[in-house]
Amino acid sequence: MDQCSPPVTDMALPYSLATLWFDRQRYIPGVLAVGFSALLISLQCGLLLGLFSITSMPIDRNTADLWMGAPGVQSVDLGRPIREGCIARVAAQPEIERCEPFLQGFAYWARKEDGATELCMVVGARLAEDSLGAIKPLRDDPDKMAMLTEPGTIIIDESDMVRLGVKKVGDVAEISGVRVRVVGFTTGVKSLAGPYVLCSITTARPLLRLMPDQITYVLGKCKDPADTKAVVDRLRGDYDNVSTFSSVAFSFQSRKHWVLKTKAGVALGYAAALGLLVGAVVTSQTLYAATAASIREFAVLRALGIPRWRMSLMVMNQAFWVGILGIVLALPPAYGFAALADWLGVQILLEWWLLTTAAVTTLVMAIGSGLLALRSLRDVEPATLLR
Repeated sequence: MDQCSPPVTDMALPYSLATLWFDRQRYIPGVLAVGFSALLISLQCGLLLGLFSITSMPIDRNTADLWMGAPGVQSVDLGRPIREGCIARVAAQPEIERCEPFLQGFAYWARKEDGATELCMVVGARLAEDSLGAIKPLRDDPDKMAMLTEPGTIIIDESDMVRLGVKKVGDVAEISGVRVRVVGFTTGVKSLAGPYVLCSITTARPLLRLMPDQITYVLGKCKDPADTKAVVDRLRGDYDNVSTFSSVAFSFQSRKHWVLKTKAGVALGYAAALGLLVGAVVTSQTLYAATAASIREFAVLRALGIPRWRMSLMVMNQAFWVGILGIVLALPPAYGFAALADWLGVQILLEWWLLTTAAVTTLVMAIGSGLLALRSLRDVEPATLLR
């Protein structure tokens, strides 16, 4: 082997990646732009999921496998009264282990101190150890469940105390003109449209102004959760005057309704798209400038007989590595900002599928930017070296 030849190693870097490292000052803006786009997409979409997961909280934090409600219901918070006799329809299914009523709806809270009103979400569930509708914070605290058995008693979240004018346990207020008394508080049961008011079915019925034979939903628990889809399909086929969902499907539909039907979802989606566009423009211009600055090197390769498609492939490889490096650079700040938001009381859900989608989208954007940068190779000819 020629002594002047560079040593051959088993871990040699790809030529395109080595070029990025050698000319890193040129490519750093592109890497930062890709990282910014990936970070913005992840945080914006994670914030969107975190916000609207609040709307499906009554579904996600109970133990029911299926929900039956009014026909055409789009979200759990938009339920309408149905007959309590619908419980028999669910109970008649051989796969069902047990079922129970569930009440939920909007009402107006009147503060005792100044009479001001606040929109609130009343949630009434059966109070028992094996309750399907009681959310996890209640199931984990039997004492609170026991206190709610007294008619007219409610529990709210600590974060809503100031908003509702509540200072301590024992404070009273009015909901829909009915006097209620606060007997406890939860932590982490946050709301989007109105504070959650947790109570028994007996207490919730007059607050929601429902008739004695009216409920909002029927909840069902299957002996085997794998049978849920078959039961839901059967109930949908037998009864067209109600809506039946699995818990997973109803949770997803509730979130989707808020994302697609509200201006907040559109605004956050627009911001994420704008970040992607900015990243694409900056990355494209960075790759174009870096390729144009290396035009003489490419001319040498052309003079040596290297085909133009090989040079184009190298530029595309550079774009790929810029995308990968930007994505890796964005991950630590994304988790850091999510932790900071959680400390401030705002939930950002960075699900694995969301991060994967953001990474793939950003990588496609980087590769697309590389395609746009190829226009700088159109003028690569050996004659360039004579200028």
